[in-house]
Amino acid sequence: MPVPLVTLLLVEDDPADVRLAQETLRDYKMQNSLHVVHDGEAALEYLRREGSYADAVRPDMVLLDLNLPKVDGLEVLEEIYADPQLRDLPVVILTSTKMDQEILKRYRIPVECFILKPLTFERYLDAVR
Repeated sequence: MPVPLVTLLLVEDDPADVRLAQETLRDYKMQNSLHVVHDGEAALEYLRREGSYADAVRPDMVLLDLNLPKVDGLEVLEEIYADPQLRDLPVVILTSTKMDQEILKRYRIPVECFILKPLTFERYLDAVR
């Protein structure tokens, strides 16, 4: 029986982290489709299928960096959980500090998983699984 294709949206402005995600999926031969946007504003447009993302496929999971240009990751999270059409979307937070995790807990923002940067193949693979 074939493994179902999982569509991932990576919201990440660091080219090295984007490359690591792409290499991890390729090296582990995971059956995933990875779409990348580089800032929070583009992430919201993608998720809402607006503008140049009008034909975007709804992702099965979002991998979200917190420190983003234009609209930061916390704002993206708030928008996701405030939108009835998006709030059931699993979100994995990519964070560079334990302090970010404490902020998320303080605001009671539900997040399925945290990955502490710098990313490693193992951390990334565990989150996607």
